[in-house]
Amino acid sequence: MKSLFAVFLCVFALQANACTLRVSPEDWPPYMYRSGGKLTGIDYELITAILAHARCRLKLEEEVPPARRQMLFQQGRLDIMLAASDTPERRGFARFSLPYRSETVGLFALSGKLARYRNADSFGALVALNTPLLTPRVGFYGPDYERAVPALTANGKHSTFTTFEQGIRMLQAGRGDVIMGDAVALRHVALRMGVRLEALPFVPFRAPVHMMLNAASTTREQLARINQAITQLEQNGSLGVIRARYGVN
Repeated sequence: MKSLFAVFLCVFALQANACTLRVSPEDWPPYMYRSGGKLTGIDYELITAILAHARCRLKLEEEVPPARRQMLFQQGRLDIMLAASDTPERRGFARFSLPYRSETVGLFALSGKLARYRNADSFGALVALNTPLLTPRVGFYGPDYERAVPALTANGKHSTFTTFEQGIRMLQAGRGDVIMGDAVALRHVALRMGVRLEALPFVPFRAPVHMMLNAASTTREQLARINQAITQLEQNGSLGVIRARYGVN
């Protein structure tokens, strides 16, 4: 009887420590994408390493568009989102891990359009130049951009896109002169499409990114395990090796 009780306690302890986190994968090269039918990319490798070290399992749910992914997360039907910025608004429904890499938001133009915007040093300057601007439909791109959105929208020159491929095609078609987005991802997609983008000197946002955990469907203990894993893997150089292989900080 004691032996059975000990087994029961062991099973109960394992269940209590179980950590399965649901994520909706996305086609966002070079951070996450499919190659040969398998997921790969900077974020996928980093998160897989971190969660394995934290004794957590990543459960892949259906791939959905970004706006629906945000909605499912807020509804508690997804547990984790990647490459998130820690904002006061999001802290109402989420908790954030330690940073696991950094990101830079860049502004780019086709080479023939760069000269007009070379001296622009703010979103206010872009508004003053009546800039046709292309930006991602969802996401956080820094407080300066958030404050400038009403003015950018008011001039009737602000258009959004869902994927970087779509955004670059809009740029080529003259729907915009300047495109904004994650600098690494935009350059990667443009290179794959054979399009040369030129960076504006003005960098709107540079910051660390985090894993965003749903506050309702995850626990503080799970977050603590993830943070401990990030700390240990940073200290032993494992995360740095992965980032260096992709040329990301």
